[in-house]
Amino acid sequence: MSACVLHETGLTEKHEKILGRRAELLQQMEGSGEQLCRRRQVEECEAARRRNSTLVQDLQRIEDRLRGTWLPHPHLLALETRYWASVEESLPDWERFFLGKGPPPAPGTGQPPRKTRLPPRPQPRTGRLER
Repeated sequence: MSACVLHETGLTEKHEKILGRRAELLQQMEGSGEQLCRRRQVEECEAARRRNSTLVQDLQRIEDRLRGTWLPHPHLLALETRYWASVEESLPDWERFFLGKGPPPAPGTGQPPRKTRLPPRPQPRTGRLER
């Protein structure tokens, strides 16, 4: 029976050594897992930063291209110029109202509107071919 007790004690010691080694390995795995997780997060952040910077650069290029190529039609520019000229002409009539010192001017008071000629309208095209 003493042989069985010695054998069982040896197995218990081996079991405790195995459990201790297992605990060490689990701690190492947790540490390496955390490092791997941090490394993965850093890589994902860098990839997202690169994506964002390329998107911003693309948007800036598109914005520059749109800003540089689009010019309003000359007729539209003429209308805008005349609009602001009329606003500036009617501003003295409205100034008292804007300052809170009087009622709005009645329609038809102030300077008479200028008659301006609009550019001629383009003629509609017909579907016929000329020979």
